[in-house]
Parts: sequence; C-alpha cells; structure tokens
Amino acid sequence: MKRRLFSTAMMGVTAGLGQSAVWAQQAFRSGKDYITLDRPVASESGSGKIEVLEFFWYSCPHCNTFEPAFEQWAKKAASDIVVRRIPVAFRDDFVPQQRLYYALEAMKLVDKMHIRVFNAIHVEKQLLNSDASVLDWAAKQGLDKVKFAEAYRSFGVATKAKRAVQLQNDFKIEGVPSLGVAGRYYIDGTLAGSMTRALQVADALIIQTRQRQRR
Repeated sequence: MKRRLFSTAMMGVTAGLGQSAVWAQQAFRSGKDYITLDRPVASESGSGKIEVLEFFWYSCPHCNTFEPAFEQWAKKAASDIVVRRIPVAFRDDFVPQQRLYYALEAMKLVDKMHIRVFNAIHVEKQLLNSDASVLDWAAKQGLDKVKFAEAYRSFGVATKAKRAVQLQNDFKIEGVPSLGVAGRYYIDGTLAGSMTRALQVADALIIQTRQRQRR
C-alpha cells in the first residue's frame, strides 16, 4: 500500500521462501533491489542480533495478503534474527490500529489476535479506525474490556506508537508492506519486484550482515 497512492502490485507472496544461501549468491543491488540508508538506524535488539522490521498497516490489503508468508518466514528465522512488527501511521486515523497492535503486544496476545484483526477488517469489513470501534471489537473478542482499555490508553503504548512513527520516518517508508533489515537496509515489493523476492533480498542481506559482523 503506497504511502501516497495507497496502491501497489503484489504477486506470488507464498512461493519460493527460504533458501538463504542460494539467494545470497544472487546479484541483489543497492539502489535497485533495496535501498541502503544514508544514516543507519540504531537497533533495539542487542549486540550480535540482526533486527528485521516488518512495516505494516492492518487496513492494507497487501499487508493482509503478505502476512501469512511473513509469519512463515519469521518462524523459520535463525536464532540471531529478531523480528519486530511496526504498525505505520501515515495519517492520524492510522493511530487507533497502532495502539491496537501495541495493546495486544502488551497483553501478550499478538500470536492469538494478530490475524483476527486482519480478518475483522478484510473479511468482516470492519473499519477499526477509531478508539471506540477498536475497544468495541476487542470486547466482542472476549478480551477483558477494562484491561484492554488500560493497555490501549497506556503511556507505554503511546510511547511505542510514537517510536513506530520515528522508525517509519528513519527508514523513509514509502509504502507497506515493507522491511527494514539490520538498521541499514529498506526493501519493499516495488524495489524487489514482489514481496516474495523482498524476503529473498532480506535473506541475502542477513547473510551479508553476518559476514560483516565476523570481520
């Protein structure tokens, strides 16, 4: 979903995942298949770890299509990979969904509820673009209404939402879904050709980062 146009082509997101060693040998080029940031972004994952960020928006149909493939990729990630999802906010009406994600994270419910949010929007056609609609949806899912509301309105969630906006600006996110790798590289489906290939580029950049860390 392009930041300005909110449209992009996305094909073949479920095929051809993995095979890191093979993809690393392909001629992925900075400026063509991915962008190398002028200014690296500090990682929050600690020394020796490689951070992979998935930038997404729950209402983006392309993010909805990509999520199962990314989930599969993340589950197979090596122990030195730290995967973090970053909900973007290109407009003020994106913020309720940012808070929704971080409230679920605070309650350790992402694994259970993340896909349910996508389904609510893309299958059940709920907007979930206001505080009231999000809180009502959470209650209907059987979540503790008081605890969810406290998390949703908490300082911690607000801080994470602000940090998410900072990260989307630091990585110069032009659309979602997109990936940030090792605080140095930005990848999206337009650059890579598809989100399947974006994951292949990510695999190659992870290997490249490991090699750099060993020097």
